[in-house]
Amino acid sequence: MSETNENAPMIVDAPVTLSTLSETSPELLLNEIDRRVVKIRPMSTPVDQISRWVGSRHAGSMVVDYYSVDTKPIRARVTSQGSSSKPRPGSEYSARDISTDFDRIFQPSETLIVPSVTVGSEEGKPQPLILYVIRKHDDGITVISPNNVSGVGFEVPDLPVGTEIVRMGRAATELDVQTGLFDCVPQKQTNYCQIFKAQVERSTMVKIANKEVGWTLSDQEEAAVIDMRLGMEKNFLFGARSRFTDPQKGEEVFLTGGIWNQTGNEWNYARGSFDNKKLIELMRQAFTENAGSSRKILIGGSGFIEALHQLDYARVVTASETVTKWGIDFTELRSKFGKLYVVLSEVFDQCGHSDDAMIIDPEYITKYTHVPFHSKMLDLRASGQRNTDAVVITEASCLVLRYPKAHLKIKAGNPNTTTE
Repeated sequence: MSETNENAPMIVDAPVTLSTLSETSPELLLNEIDRRVVKIRPMSTPVDQISRWVGSRHAGSMVVDYYSVDTKPIRARVTSQGSSSKPRPGSEYSARDISTDFDRIFQPSETLIVPSVTVGSEEGKPQPLILYVIRKHDDGITVISPNNVSGVGFEVPDLPVGTEIVRMGRAATELDVQTGLFDCVPQKQTNYCQIFKAQVERSTMVKIANKEVGWTLSDQEEAAVIDMRLGMEKNFLFGARSRFTDPQKGEEVFLTGGIWNQTGNEWNYARGSFDNKKLIELMRQAFTENAGSSRKILIGGSGFIEALHQLDYARVVTASETVTKWGIDFTELRSKFGKLYVVLSEVFDQCGHSDDAMIIDPEYITKYTHVPFHSKMLDLRASGQRNTDAVVITEASCLVLRYPKAHLKIKAGNPNTTTE
């Protein structure tokens, strides 16, 4: 059991020290404790702060299995195509086999649109090419073109490699009872709850001595919680999921995986080149094609926040007054795509991400708690260790992203690096 420097400032509020109720019914006090913990330096730990405000789910073990799912992709690009042919004798339509870079998103009876190809239609006006999937096979799909009257026999025109195809709705026949399966099934993911701890002690002599200021064990607890939450914030953001045995103690240790690595949705920019145009591009990627909320949170390092401050905001994107949510003071950025609540995170700077940031959708972030946040008094006198009052603060928890693509990580590159 490690000793703590009693001269260092440390703080936790009174309800956290209700160890009796925490032991008998930890779930009963969980929400109340979280509501009090969030009052301790909320601006320093925005991710932990938000996760406590939105509430957590109980985890039955240190290993958390959860399901994450994103919206089904809507577009693919042509990689190859076969020759045009009749799907069956006597058919007025010509069919063509097409292979794409994402064949599995297409199903029979779906309609597709090819925005870059214009054909003549029955209305006599040019229209984008519409395709109808009549068959799916190992090498791609077979399609017909019901709206192309430009050619002979509703022929599917040549589609160059790289042509974009976008999924539309299904079109069933009158006698159809079944349809193709929706194959965007939830994917099982795993994360580990990490046991976070803090301990403070105060000797009996210090306890009975006259002090110039009203410094108590509860004050020490509060500062300990500040340090504990800062450590948790770093693990929740940038931690690497791992499970190993401590070589000295011979006991198993769980490390939680951070949300930074849970999303594959990424936007890149070159340092020193962030301007209003880049901000619009960022807004577009953050709010489109992911079925997320229209209000999201941007947490960034000092370098990225500095780049935001240097922009001249126009009518398209405006920086409004400070908005307080979840106990945090945000600066609100408004655009036609959605609203961003912006806050500086010192954790990004400390972990080497000062020029990076992350956009989080608070609707789709979940905290799992195996051991709720609680404190326990230790009787070190009775055990013959030290003549001190000791409090150990513990929580075993992790964060997960339910819809990974609803979140976005922003990474800075060198000025000579090509970015999208």
